[in-house]
Amino acid sequence: MRTYKRALSVVISAACVAFSANSLAATWKMAIGDAAGGTQYELGKSFAEEIEKRTDGKYKINLFPNGQLGSEEDTINNASMGLLDFSILAVNNITPFSPNVGVLTLPYVIHGAEDAKLLTQGEIGKQLADDTIRDAGVRILGWAYSGCRRLTNSVRAVESPADLKGLVIRVPKNGIMIGSYQAWGVNPTPMAWSETFTALQQGVVHGQDNPYITIDAMKFYEVQKYITDSCYVFSLEPLVMGEGVFQSLSPEMQTTVIEAGKAATEHSYAYLQAKEQAIKKSLVEERGMTIVQPKDNESEWIAQATKIWPKFYKSIGGKDKLDRVLSTLGRDPAPEK
Repeated sequence: MRTYKRALSVVISAACVAFSANSLAATWKMAIGDAAGGTQYELGKSFAEEIEKRTDGKYKINLFPNGQLGSEEDTINNASMGLLDFSILAVNNITPFSPNVGVLTLPYVIHGAEDAKLLTQGEIGKQLADDTIRDAGVRILGWAYSGCRRLTNSVRAVESPADLKGLVIRVPKNGIMIGSYQAWGVNPTPMAWSETFTALQQGVVHGQDNPYITIDAMKFYEVQKYITDSCYVFSLEPLVMGEGVFQSLSPEMQTTVIEAGKAATEHSYAYLQAKEQAIKKSLVEERGMTIVQPKDNESEWIAQATKIWPKFYKSIGGKDKLDRVLSTLGRDPAPEK
């Protein structure tokens, strides 16, 4: 990791010079992992509109949804090297590059949209953004609020962790999310987002987890039957810009980009509030999916998954970082071990 950071600092410095011309370009490119219609796309579209409006049309952003410019892991690398202007990706795909952000993916830390907004738009979010600049060479400009990740599968109704037995579940290549499923007694299959639909379609994996809006946007209803109405992780998807490209902008344009990100973030939160329940209803009534409630208000899921927290204290920057998050949310400190 130290070698990576040293190399990255050289790349960032070079990007400030080599890609300064890019800051004068009339058109920027934005990679989006999800398909059009999802919260990632909505955030990107709102940001693009804000940039065009705030620059009187001098700057435009072309959106490339559904992984057209590569996997989410590839796009954050390309953004850090100045080869791509913007990327919107799942927060769990940043954690390999900036592990402290993993505090937001610990199971059952975030209980809903209000928690997510409080964390990302306050001091916790500012610190995580600073950490991401330092560790990954990208700047978080905005957040898509996508909702709780709901488990889906094509085999049977899943109410308790025991019901997972025999199911092959796709997860991102993220240690915390892998650890959550292992705590529930199964070994999930880490897989790139771009490969997920095909794997579900071919039966290579039986299930995955994502918010209702993503399930709809990615048309998972075509290959999945059951949804477990769980909330072990709240799906946050940051909009990032390569720090080298950002630093090549004029101070005035830097302010414009930052303010556009804030406005797009507010729009994303409002979009989730306006759309999620209607999409949930549509998945059942129009798409034929079945929604299953976890047993006992998810108590068994919570008890088993939160036992993994101490395992990741070091990677997220220490137990005190999690305690600050919990304190912000009005909760008790995390267990020592």
